[in-house]
Amino acid sequence: MSALNKAKGFKKSRSGTYLSMATTAFSALSVAKQIKRARAEQDTLRLVDATVSAVAIVTGLAILYRELKRLGDDDVLLG
Repeated sequence: MSALNKAKGFKKSRSGTYLSMATTAFSALSVAKQIKRARAEQDTLRLVDATVSAVAIVTGLAILYRELKRLGDDDVLLG
């Protein structure tokens, strides 16, 4: 398998999925700051926006976790 094909398959590998999970979880820090700021300013609209973003992050992590479970031994980079 060429290096280019491995690079294209990285997103569907265990390593790629872990990286996606890490970046998604890292974005939770930004949302936490947004929630804190919205509460301090008592801005309901920003609080709703931050809450929706938090739900999207949780959903994204759940989808990535499910994909990780499906990969099992069929890792693109290993095979």
